[in-house]
Amino acid sequence: MTLSKNLSSFYFLSITLCFALVNAAKFNIVNNCPFTIWAGAVPGGGRQLNARGGTWNHDVAAGTKGARIWPRTGCNFDGSGRGKCQTGDCGGLFQCQAYGVPPNTLAEFGLNQYMNLDFFDISLVDGFNVPMEFSPTSNGCTRGIRCTADINRECPNKLKAPGGCNNPCTVFKTNEYCCNSGSCGPTKYSQFFKDRCPDAYSYPNDDKTSKVVFTCPGGTNYKVVFCP
Repeated sequence: MTLSKNLSSFYFLSITLCFALVNAAKFNIVNNCPFTIWAGAVPGGGRQLNARGGTWNHDVAAGTKGARIWPRTGCNFDGSGRGKCQTGDCGGLFQCQAYGVPPNTLAEFGLNQYMNLDFFDISLVDGFNVPMEFSPTSNGCTRGIRCTADINRECPNKLKAPGGCNNPCTVFKTNEYCCNSGSCGPTKYSQFFKDRCPDAYSYPNDDKTSKVVFTCPGGTNYKVVFCP
């Protein structure tokens, strides 16, 4: 009886895993920047993308939520995959197991969620380090998102960081900017980001005032381009 039950559980798990892999979304991650990017992904780990054309074809299982892809810059890793990045560092690991440290531009997504829709956005809630495009490439879904402003050069002095531009929550750590109580609104600093990248999250409650989360049917494939 126990053996039969275990075999049933094994077959169910195998079928579930096969379904997730068959229905995985394909992410084509491209570096068009004139410098090396170390892409980070949760889930997924990381990959070094050489300047002007480095690519990473990354499959993400159906049903994944809370996922992120982001650019890391100024990295140096040893043979064991340990080191440090100037921006977007994920615990000193080449293969990320946790989110990156601000400032970093984020591609965020959840696959096959409510009504079998994918939800995706570009977020500047963790600041900005590299321009980004996040766009669907299949399923008849055509509405992509771009954040291509020169935010690092224009960054307000109080938000400047080596290699990037911090979001004010990272710097000031107050509810006004971090929305810890869920009751904050836009500020002059969030407006700085919104003016330059209107389709991106500029502060944690931004979805209450503007369209910053986009949807496509489940099973859509995507591209994430650094320096589009």
